[in-house]
Amino acid sequence: MLLDPRRHPAAVASGFPLYTAAACAELDRQVIAAGTPGFELMQRAARSAWQVLQQRWPQASGVSVFCGGGNNGGDGLLVALYAAQAGWSVRLWLAVEPENYKGEAAEAWAAVKAYGLAPCSDDPATSDFDASEVLVDALLGIGLQGDAHGRVADWIQVINQAPGPVLALDVPSGLRVGQGQHGNAVVQADLTLTFIALKPGLFTGQGPDACGQVLLADLGIQPSRWPVSPCARLQPLPDQPLLPPRRAGNHKGSHGRVLIVGGLSGMGGAALLAARAALRTGAGMVKVLTLAEHVSAFLAAQPEIMVQALLPAPEQQLQQAMDWADVLLIGPGLGQDALAQQLWQCCRNFNGPQLVDADALNLWAAGSVPDNLQLPRVITPHPGEAARLLGCQLDQIQADRLLSVQQLASATGAVTVLKGAGSLVASPESAAEVQLCPFGNPGMGVAGMGDLLSGCIAALLAQGCQPTDAAALGVLIHALAGDDAAAEQPRGLLPSDLLPFIRRRGN
Repeated sequence: MLLDPRRHPAAVASGFPLYTAAACAELDRQVIAAGTPGFELMQRAARSAWQVLQQRWPQASGVSVFCGGGNNGGDGLLVALYAAQAGWSVRLWLAVEPENYKGEAAEAWAAVKAYGLAPCSDDPATSDFDASEVLVDALLGIGLQGDAHGRVADWIQVINQAPGPVLALDVPSGLRVGQGQHGNAVVQADLTLTFIALKPGLFTGQGPDACGQVLLADLGIQPSRWPVSPCARLQPLPDQPLLPPRRAGNHKGSHGRVLIVGGLSGMGGAALLAARAALRTGAGMVKVLTLAEHVSAFLAAQPEIMVQALLPAPEQQLQQAMDWADVLLIGPGLGQDALAQQLWQCCRNFNGPQLVDADALNLWAAGSVPDNLQLPRVITPHPGEAARLLGCQLDQIQADRLLSVQQLASATGAVTVLKGAGSLVASPESAAEVQLCPFGNPGMGVAGMGDLLSGCIAALLAQGCQPTDAAALGVLIHALAGDDAAAEQPRGLLPSDLLPFIRRRGN
């Protein structure tokens, strides 16, 4: 069965399980030990790839298959064989001498040789490729730990420079599937057909850019039936409303009160965007404490916001507002000046659910830690803020986003959303149970998108969602709304463009 995880509702509400490369290898080993020959699995993988080739590119003039020395190369050998048997024009390049193939890959080579399909002897770098010729990447597979090098690295560049479409088998060569990162060279695929199970690196970090569309061929294996634990879960495309219908007797107080503290000098728009998103996600009342200079703009843009100008000595005013609120959101447009630090100090002892974002996270990282880390709290750092919270470098966060979000949740005691391509959600109670959102798009890489997200999550907290559920659902609503808004024109997308779609996705 072929499945597109971004377009197919999951069989279970918790989403699609994601497995590390080591877990996939263990799944493979257990299936073989239970009686399915390894070569049979290789044949199933190749048949799935051949099916995709025919369905996706029925008018292709031919196929060029690049095979490495492991079982991923064996998959490619059989794809080349099936294409040749069907009468397609096939060019086959081997990165190793054929006699070096072992195990199932050696069986695949024997079948190719018996059919009479000979590998090309010339260098693909000197060959011409047609725009209608599909290139199949079967060079490295999921076992890569370091960088691609030598002939394989050179051939990755050949694949990327060719004008035709690219199909990657299991994973684009050069991509580390556990982390979603790559080194000096990675195949840029139009479609990645991954086998047996989904891997986290296909959907986060640099993975989405390398993979193109991702399809899963489970090869007749259901990983959930085997004693191998997933490392995370992929949020599914919803097939029903994300929130329950409201009761006729509900009123504004039933839907929660959100207090937003932020929008200081030059950054009023951040708090405004967060407030508008909170309203569109269903909060009953939203109050904002901001500078006096921003009040008229708030009222003009969204009169439903209860906006107050911060007093010169805001402690009592802030305490009264916190007594009123069900949920506190602090950080959007807060800054880090003396007033920001004063507000953060006052907010640290808020007794209800709290969402900490943006500069409030930077103040936290600078040593101003909240008073009670046991209170329900959600944090939404981007990678730079995450690095400051963990006291490490930005590239360390991005090198292993899955590990980073787990470390953040454990270190802060907060439900953590690590923003970026393939946003991740982890809870301090079960940091190993990470949720990954495969939705969203590059058009969302613009100032203010994170403010919308914080408003969405705050509204869900105010409506009674538990912190982990609010964070995961807020990320999903935000990302899907971004995809809705960017359906035709991702470049130039603005945060305010998402607001009507946030409302639609929340119903």
